Amino acid sequence: MPTPDRTSLDDIVRAGRDILESDGLARLTMQAVADRVGVRAPSLYKRVRSRDHLVLLLTEDTARDLGERLETVAREESALDPAQRLADLARALRAFAHERPAGYRLIFAAPSEEARLPDETIARVSAPLLAVAAELVGADAALEAARTVTAWATGFIGMELAGSFRLGGDVDAAFEYGIARIATALVASP
Repeated sequence: MPTPDRTSLDDIVRAGRDILESDGLARLTMQAVADRVGVRAPSLYKRVRSRDHLVLLLTEDTARDLGERLETVAREESALDPAQRLADLARALRAFAHERPAGYRLIFAAPSEEARLPDETIARVSAPLLAVAAELVGADAALEAARTVTAWATGFIGMELAGSFRLGGDVDAAFEYGIARIATALVASP
């Protein structure tokens, strides 16, 4: 009779996410995850092909969480104005990045080809931003507008997480200034 499973894929992913956020990507090892879930490292290979596959699973789980958060923001009745919804989406992205910085970074910078998010996952997470961009600039320019917002927001957030804003001032006010200017520019674009 086969031995019973002592862990599940959900347990492995949850443990991996915890290690990623507390100890960083460099310390995310199969052995560390195995220790956290209470099995020997070879047992993980029943569910996870490799460390890169583990990173992909963590990234997909993080992206799913981010996508759900963005969908919730996009559905809120208080954000009927597309420019306001755009700002709310950017704020939600920033809040998520502060809550889960290591996972957030993996969404935009996979450490290997095997750990890259599939296009379908990226499309699902991007859908709320693409929808509001289409409302602001029309369907023909929605992708370009969404990429502009994403590039600005990820750049700002990345610098913020790295501690790069060291000249003083209010970083929250700078974020609000930037997203307001981008929303205004998109509304005014031809």
